[in-house]
Amino acid sequence: MGWLIGLLVFAGVLVAWFASTYNGLVNLRNRFKNAFAQIDVQLKRRYDLIPNLVETAKAYLAHERGTLEAVIAARNSASAARQEAAADPGNATAMRDLSTAEAGLSGVLGRFFALSEAYPELRSNQNMMQLSEELSTTENKIAFARQAYNDAVMRYNNKCEMVPSNFVAGMFGFHRAEFFEVQDEGQREPVKVQF
Repeated sequence: MGWLIGLLVFAGVLVAWFASTYNGLVNLRNRFKNAFAQIDVQLKRRYDLIPNLVETAKAYLAHERGTLEAVIAARNSASAARQEAAADPGNATAMRDLSTAEAGLSGVLGRFFALSEAYPELRSNQNMMQLSEELSTTENKIAFARQAYNDAVMRYNNKCEMVPSNFVAGMFGFHRAEFFEVQDEGQREPVKVQF
């Protein structure tokens, strides 16, 4: 009779451990998804600002149509990648695509702002200065949100990979999440939006 009670206690402890580990993994997965949602909000804000910047600059940069079109195309590409990543932040391919699209957008924006430096009337335009300041603030918020996301992914990945929780992660389909990293070393600097 004593061995039966011992067996039941052991089984109860094992079930409690499985439940606790599973719930911990769900909690960490939801945290990194929430952290991505914070990035998503800032990226959307950034993408909403870009057409306003281009529209403001159009009158001054009429003969630079190629640059303006490149900015809009890169914005649209990054926006589409954002939507795909937002649908499943745990999808490694979607996160890599978003990182690549963001690097492309940052590069085109850098060229756009470098070009606009040559136009003093544009630099002094009140609307352009305000939009540039909003974009700069948004870039900072994106950087902070990306750091919080990467921290949440690290905690989740640690739980998925460490013994003994990796057994539960493998049994229930918890897979390693991808960090949101800048792909190109040249893109690690924030976009300069100073006029």
